[in-house]
Amino acid sequence: MKRYELSEAQWSRVAALVPGKVADPGRTGVDNRLFVNGCVWVLRSGAHWCDLPERYGKWKTVHQRFSRWCHAAVWERVIEALTTDGNNQDLMIDSTIVRAHQQAPTGKGGYKDQALGRSRGGLTTKIHMFATTFGRLLRFRIMPGQASDIVSASALLEGRQAKAVLADKAYDGNDLRARIAAMKAEAVIPSKRNRKISIPHDVGAYKHRNQIERCFGRLKHFHRFATRYDRRTVHFTGFVHLVAAMIWLR
Repeated sequence: MKRYELSEAQWSRVAALVPGKVADPGRTGVDNRLFVNGCVWVLRSGAHWCDLPERYGKWKTVHQRFSRWCHAAVWERVIEALTTDGNNQDLMIDSTIVRAHQQAPTGKGGYKDQALGRSRGGLTTKIHMFATTFGRLLRFRIMPGQASDIVSASALLEGRQAKAVLADKAYDGNDLRARIAAMKAEAVIPSKRNRKISIPHDVGAYKHRNQIERCFGRLKHFHRFATRYDRRTVHFTGFVHLVAAMIWLR
C-alpha cells in the first residue's frame, strides 16, 4: 500500500457506497479503489492534477471522473453513510478560514458565485461546520470568507438532536439560542460583552469545545483542504467531503 492510500479495512467500508460496481446500472467503473486512491493522493499532497502519478491512470480521466462524482453528490453520500457516530450528546459548531490560491479565482466569471470573498487575508473561503462529541465532521456549509459565523448555524443544526450545543461567542444570538432550545438542548455559548444581561453557561462542558479545533487541525493536514486551489465550489466541496470521510475511516 502506497502512502495516502486506503487500507483494505478502510476500502471495505467504502466499496459498497460508490457507483460503478458490476451490479450497478450503466458502465462498470475501472478499478474504483485505484481511482479513489488517486483522488486521496491529490487531496493530501495538494499537487496539480497533471502531477498525478501514472499508477493512478491518466490524470485527465481521473479528474473528469472526480468532477462527475462531485456533480452527482457521490462524495456527499459516502460521508452521510459513514457518519453514524452513536455518541452525539454534544454537538460543536465553528468555522475556519481557508486561503484561496491565486489560481482559484481564475477563469470566466472570476470568483463570482463560487463562495470566494475578500477579507483581511485576501481572497478566502469560510467553512462552517459542526462536529460530534469526538470532533468528527458531521455537516458543513461553504461560504465566502467574510460571511458571519452565526448565519449558517441554524441550517447546520436542522434535523439534528443533542443534549448540548457548544460554540464560541461569535454564535451568541437570541435566534440561535431559541433554535437550540427548540431542539431541547442546552446552549453552551459564552455571552458577548455587549449583551446587557449575561447568560451563564456550563464552563466545564465548554472546555470540550477544543475537540472541534482539533478536528480543524486534522483536516488541514490535507493540503487541498488547508488551501483552496479549486475554482469551482462543487469541486472544493467534493474534496471537503472526501477529507471528512478519511477522518471517519481512521
